[in-house]
Amino acid sequence: MTINIGDRLPEATLTEFVEVEGNGCSVGPNAFKVSDLTKGKKIAIFGLPGAFTPTCSAKHVPGYVEHFDALRAKGVDEVWCISVNDAFVMGAWGRDQHAGGKVRMMADGSAEFAKATGLTLDLTARGMGLRSDRYSMLVEDGVVKQLNRESPGKFEVSDAGTMLKQL
Repeated sequence: MTINIGDRLPEATLTEFVEVEGNGCSVGPNAFKVSDLTKGKKIAIFGLPGAFTPTCSAKHVPGYVEHFDALRAKGVDEVWCISVNDAFVMGAWGRDQHAGGKVRMMADGSAEFAKATGLTLDLTARGMGLRSDRYSMLVEDGVVKQLNRESPGKFEVSDAGTMLKQL
C-alpha cells in the first residue's frame, strides 16, 4: 500500500550524520523517530534513489538548497532529503552539496521508511537493491498534505519549484 494525501506518516526511524555536537545530539549518526521530528512542524520532504547519483546530485538536492529561503518564507520549517543510504554517506553527500543548515540529509539505511510508505523502487537488477522512489511531499504535523511521485526515470514533479507552487 502506498501512502496518500491525508495519511499520517508511518512510524519509522531515520538517521542523520550530525556535524556539531549540541541540542542533545552527538557528533556522528543520530537516530530520530519520524513522529517526534514532524510533531507541530511543516516539512518539505523529498526522496530519491541514491546519494551521489547523477540526477539527484545535479538537480534534485541543489534545487532544494537553492530554494530553501523561499520555502521558509512560505512557512516550511524544515526540508529533508531521504535516501536509502547510511548516515555516513548522507553526511558526506550533504557536505558535497553544501546542504548544511538548509536540507537535512536523512538516511533510511534499511529502507524502513521507504517500505512503510510504499514509495520504493526495486533496482536489484542494476545491483542497487531496494531504493526510495523519487518523490516530494509536504507534511504538516505528521500528515501528508501534498505528494508528488515521479514516473520511473523521470524528474518532473518532485523538484523544489513544484513544491513552491503548491505552498
